[in-house]
Amino acid sequence: MVSSKKLLKGRCSSAHKYYSVTICCAQRANLFENFENACVAARAVFYMQKNVNTICYTVMPDHLHWLFQVKTLSLSEVVRQFKSLTTVKINALNGDKGPIWQQNYFEHQIRNERDLIIQARYIVANPLRAGIVQKIEQYPFWDCIYLNDES
Repeated sequence: MVSSKKLLKGRCSSAHKYYSVTICCAQRANLFENFENACVAARAVFYMQKNVNTICYTVMPDHLHWLFQVKTLSLSEVVRQFKSLTTVKINALNGDKGPIWQQNYFEHQIRNERDLIIQARYIVANPLRAGIVQKIEQYPFWDCIYLNDES
């Protein structure tokens, strides 16, 4: 087993770069099968817009996929703030204590526009691939800026 500190070694981020991150619940618990918990996570993505430009996200039963452009904070600081915010709110909601997220997370720095589109499609289609819904419109915990174009 690789320690979390080793996974973080050499990890650096750059302002204005795009990243796809996956953050898993502690012990891969299905925390977000609970509607209220999933609402907290989805609201936190929107709250974080002061620090990132979200392209898309999907809250799955036991993890979050999130594609965004960092503004001025580092990638690790964005993830830390998101985890902290959601942990406090979900623990308060459920009368619990302790971590709700795994210590580490997975990230992929977006290389080009094609990579951005591929990652966005992967994230949005996650509930379909998992067999949770037959049509993405049936799943409440996702959003993508590419589908919100008013023009």
